[in-house]
Amino acid sequence: MAEKSELQYTAEHEWVLVDGNVATIGITDFAAGKLGDIVFVDLPKVGSSVAEGKIVGEIESTKSVGEIFAPVSGTVVEANDAVSNSPEIVNSDPFGEGWLVKIEFSELPSMLSLDEYTALTAE
Repeated sequence: MAEKSELQYTAEHEWVLVDGNVATIGITDFAAGKLGDIVFVDLPKVGSSVAEGKIVGEIESTKSVGEIFAPVSGTVVEANDAVSNSPEIVNSDPFGEGWLVKIEFSELPSMLSLDEYTALTAE
């Protein structure tokens, strides 16, 4: 996985790795820590259309249920079956094996840099 400084971030605590016109999306270690032990992940189906800012899935932990928002509009081209089968991967490796979905997009919206995201979570 890329270095944290190479990723883009959303205010909803998601990271985005852009490779061409495909965005790999996961939740940050900050979000994973706030959720606590993750016990269930519901991801969108491959081939489904998603809209920027809309809910595309859920992450359930022993503390609460969090929503997954699409940071880009497009089509889901891959969902990480490993986290569906072993949700704890999101806690143990949120920036690596714990990625959630890959979305093919045509337009990339403006997102936060690592410094901007770090400032956001420090508030």
